[in-house]
Amino acid sequence: MAINRGVFLDNKSPAMETDTPIRTILYIGGRLFLGGLFVYASVYKIIDPASFADSIWRYQILPGELIPLAALVLPWVEIIAGVFLIAGLWLPGAIAVIDALLVTFFCALLFNVSRGLDISCGCFNSSPEAVSHAHMWSYVFRDGALLLVGFWVFWEVVRRRSRRFF
Repeated sequence: MAINRGVFLDNKSPAMETDTPIRTILYIGGRLFLGGLFVYASVYKIIDPASFADSIWRYQILPGELIPLAALVLPWVEIIAGVFLIAGLWLPGAIAVIDALLVTFFCALLFNVSRGLDISCGCFNSSPEAVSHAHMWSYVFRDGALLLVGFWVFWEVVRRRSRRFF
């Protein structure tokens, strides 16, 4: 009795899609872009945690007791996840952490826009200046686009890992 091993390969499920050169370039580019962005964003926060704590405080979401802890831990989580994503190490975990951070940042921005707070997002610098409501919406759109990239890279990581089993 012969086993037809081609049954799984003939299936047209998304996990069995072939990798085109463009798809591979976009995948690697997305990984490098998100990883580099998170490494870049974490550097000033690591150098100046007090300014980053002030940025977190302006969001008026966390209790005051948790702000110093968040200001010290969050940048290190960002840089480690970013380096892992760039290096291709522990990809499922690295992109899951980055996507979780992106969802958190996105929700925090939406929450503050809905409350009418106009603050600098604190993503890449610690400037405390107020920004216009329209500028806050640009942060929301930017983070939404980053979230889409993050979700796509996550999908690609899962898809590429699942292909190893067939």
